[in-house]
Amino acid sequence: MTTVLIADDQPLQRFGSRMLLESQDDMTVVGEAANGSEAVRMTAELHPDVVLMDIRMPGLDGIEATRRIAAAGDRTRILIVTTFDLDEYAYAGLRAGASGFLVKDAQPEELLSGIRAVATGDAVVAPSLTRRLLDAYVHHLPTDPSAEDLTREDSRLASLTDREREILTVIGKGWTNTEIATRLHLAESTVKTHVGRILAKTGSRDRIQAVILAYDTKLVEPS
Repeated sequence: MTTVLIADDQPLQRFGSRMLLESQDDMTVVGEAANGSEAVRMTAELHPDVVLMDIRMPGLDGIEATRRIAAAGDRTRILIVTTFDLDEYAYAGLRAGASGFLVKDAQPEELLSGIRAVATGDAVVAPSLTRRLLDAYVHHLPTDPSAEDLTREDSRLASLTDREREILTVIGKGWTNTEIATRLHLAESTVKTHVGRILAKTGSRDRIQAVILAYDTKLVEPS
């Protein structure tokens, strides 16, 4: 059973999400938060598997709430649910520690599959969509004061083998595991093994954080 906390300042949005999630045999909603402060507090109390996190909320916003939850080191994963075309802070949310994002007009099946993916540690969005978002916003965001400097990032890259560095680069370019296997003439199981080692060596929580690392260390440049 996947436990979910819904964080959104709109009661109707929370109600709709709860109705959808509780119609599933493998999900249960353990709480609702109307702002970021409530989300942080309730996550610490309830330890949900996944937090559905809105970004624009009164008081403590979703980005700072995400950062605090991620910094606490809990097993909780965060899925940002936002309006992609209008919300330039989605990338900042990912840098803060979210495991993925969806747009609010996503189909119900997309939200459900996204929650299941996040709960198991996978990235929610297709790598190509991640690339599009990063390309769109990476130059328009303020520097994250909590981000590690490039010297630290480069030291983490130093632990990678040449093959792992190559695979991290193409992950940042939006290649799926299947594409990596095909283009680099590797078995897909081998690619998965390499990806797992890359995440472990670089301290990345998931594939999306690895994409961000590839951008931060200039392995990949925005187009």
